[in-house]
Amino acid sequence: MKLSEYVTYDGIGLADLVARGEVTPAELASTAQRASDAVNPQINAVVETWPAQDTPAPGSTPLAGVPFLIKDLAVAMAGKRVELGSRLAAGNVAGTDSSLMARFRRAGLVTLGRTTTPEFAYSTTTEGVLYGATRNPWDPTRTPGGSSGGSGAAVAAGIVPIAHATDAAGSIRVPAASNGLFGLKPTRGRVSLGPDADEVFNGLAVHGAVSRSVRDSAALLDLIRGPETGDPYFAQQPERPYAQEVTRSPGSLRIGLLTQPWGGRAVDGAILDATLRSARLAESLGHRVEEVQVDLGVGWEEFVLANARLWSANLVTWIDGFAEAFDRPIDSTTVEPEMLASYSYGQRVSGPEFVHALAVRNSVARAIGRYFAGYDLLLTPTLPELPVPLGTYAKGAEGADGLGWLKQLFHRSPFTAAFNVAGTPAMSVPLETDPATGLPIGIQFAAGYGREDVLFRLAGQLEQATPWAHRNPTVWAGNHNHA
Repeated sequence: MKLSEYVTYDGIGLADLVARGEVTPAELASTAQRASDAVNPQINAVVETWPAQDTPAPGSTPLAGVPFLIKDLAVAMAGKRVELGSRLAAGNVAGTDSSLMARFRRAGLVTLGRTTTPEFAYSTTTEGVLYGATRNPWDPTRTPGGSSGGSGAAVAAGIVPIAHATDAAGSIRVPAASNGLFGLKPTRGRVSLGPDADEVFNGLAVHGAVSRSVRDSAALLDLIRGPETGDPYFAQQPERPYAQEVTRSPGSLRIGLLTQPWGGRAVDGAILDATLRSARLAESLGHRVEEVQVDLGVGWEEFVLANARLWSANLVTWIDGFAEAFDRPIDSTTVEPEMLASYSYGQRVSGPEFVHALAVRNSVARAIGRYFAGYDLLLTPTLPELPVPLGTYAKGAEGADGLGWLKQLFHRSPFTAAFNVAGTPAMSVPLETDPATGLPIGIQFAAGYGREDVLFRLAGQLEQATPWAHRNPTVWAGNHNHA
């Protein structure tokens, strides 16, 4: 298969070719490898690739035979390295599949490699020391976002149509917005984190994906959702498959419009204009949109402080665990400066401070829940600015402690983290493009707990009204037919 043909299909489209016998999973795996060889040297999104291990039966699932990449964190594939983007964990090999990996295999996906992540996924840019900076396919001088920046860049550049991602404060939605992709953060408890964890970041983190089409994300969530034995809780299963929701009418939704973020930072003019255009698009589709203010339940400073305490205290256990497992020191030879600062901060978080942070989590969840009692959705920019030049984050965080680093991250992405703390689903939809630069602009829609169905209905409607599949970045596998 030519790369120019391969990149025109989403995952379901490729799986349909497999089901009809027009191409084999092995041929698709080979094509994906050629795509990676062609574009990865320019974007550094894929850490490593390997020969296909799985031979799914054609037509056995909606994604059977589709090439796939997993993030270098939070999912374990037996016999493969999972290094969390850190020199401290370099060489760490998974002994067995995690629950999610087993579900990826059952979904018929053919996993061919792993994608970059910032160290311990603790950033919304992907510029780690271990593997170097990942670059945005739309402009390789800019960030692809994070922490799932490798997956975002790989999908945007046409290596695979869909890839694994995680989200603890925006790490699915930020790369989706930065790379012109669709990305939905599921409800807390929708996808199991087992068996090695019951929660990650105390329920803030979830598994999901970034994809070029809405229907691919819906189909994958159908294939990986649901609890595993021992999970502490799980979200109620939907009435019907999400794949069916994509083509269902959402009806007339009541949508709140929030253009100024919690914390009060300015939103760039191009982003504000794009958000207002998206609001008008929603109105043209029959939805009722009105400007709102959304109570966070606590002040912004308290919100950031609680997140810093939860994040950094969890980080301490990860760093200590890998240092002990590999008999490595915890210093600048193994851990990056921002993570050393966050590790030191986390060591000082007291038991009562940690419990108070969990109480803040509850306050935020209750407040966000009250908002969704009156509105179907909330519309915001995904990010307040276009993807920033590589190196911007480091310049803004010199000498920062653990709290200062998190303040920097939340300043860069102030619209996303509230829904991680509340546990509610939210998606970034690539509705807009910046007229001056051609860079993609993502628009975020958030829904109440367990209401991915509403999000997928609206996303399908928006994709029909404003298709984005024809928009391709500068670094694009489809430009490499000689490969």
